[in-house]
Amino acid sequence: MGRSCALTGKHVQFGHNVAHSNAKTNRRFLPNIQKVSLQSEALGRTVNLAVSTRALRSVQKKGGLDRFLLETDDRKLAEEGLRLKRRIKKAIGTPKGRAAADG
Repeated sequence: MGRSCALTGKHVQFGHNVAHSNAKTNRRFLPNIQKVSLQSEALGRTVNLAVSTRALRSVQKKGGLDRFLLETDDRKLAEEGLRLKRRIKKAIGTPKGRAAADG
C-alpha cells in the first residue's frame, strides 16, 4: 500500500492550491513516511515498517513499539498495526497453567 503509515493509517489527502485570483488547482498533501526498524521486546525481534514521523514521535514518547500498540485504541490503528498488536498480545499472554491457578 503506497504512501500510508503502517501504524496509524495516515495517508495522502487532496485539496486545492488557491491563487490570488481565486483559481483553484488540485494538489496532494503527502504524509512524511519514513522506513524504520523498530524493536519489539515482546516478539524479540526488529520490525521493519513505513511509519509517519508523527507516529514515530508517539512511539518514542510511549517508550517503544510494544507500549505504543498496547496503549493505543484499536480504532486509531491501521490494519498492519492491529496485526502487530495481536501478535504482541499473544506473545505476552499469561502461560496456560497460570490463568487457572490465579482463579
